[in-house]
Amino acid sequence: MLVKDYMIKHPSMAEPKMSVVEAQQYMTENNLRYLPVVGDGKRLVGLLTPQAMLIDPRRMASLDIWEITRLLSDLKVKDVMVKARDVITIDPDTPIEQAAMVMVKNRVGCLPVVSEGIVVGLITESDLLSHLANLMAGQISGVRVTVRMPNIRGELAKLVMTIAQHGWGIETMGGAFSQKDPNKWDAVVKIRAAKADVVAALGTIEGQEIIDAREV
Repeated sequence: MLVKDYMIKHPSMAEPKMSVVEAQQYMTENNLRYLPVVGDGKRLVGLLTPQAMLIDPRRMASLDIWEITRLLSDLKVKDVMVKARDVITIDPDTPIEQAAMVMVKNRVGCLPVVSEGIVVGLITESDLLSHLANLMAGQISGVRVTVRMPNIRGELAKLVMTIAQHGWGIETMGGAFSQKDPNKWDAVVKIRAAKADVVAALGTIEGQEIIDAREV
């Protein structure tokens, strides 16, 4: 699962000389939060974000309504955009989880996807959340169970074998180190079966504990 599989392909873009008013109107009408700003050949020169378009009230404190109107109409995208040197980008062949870590680490809501200097896409926090829902089979109903197990070899196999022995299929599976105990692993599985049967079966696995079970 790579960035290119989940990014917005051929995203809307702005030019440096576009007025901020025009760009803001376009973003509002198309429900966009971010606009890559490109120059010749779709090469990234900046990024337009909601924060970038916020104007410091101190700039307008001494202006009358006409001067404020003129100031806003004269502002260009190039005047407020985040410059390319400060924009964090990502390659289309980057694993999706690495893109998520880059966004979390740098506290950004999107990453322009750039290949050889050219903008080929855009990936946002919404795209990552959509990927998470897809990864956890959010569109499929079933019993979602979280099982905490020791972080040692063979524990996951015990869980999978128990499920297989009952003839149940696994709709999705994921996991991460437990937030409660770094020596434990929390596995999440979604199974198509009756909740009571699943809880009864998985509850018999030695050394493992059901943390949560619910029909979704």
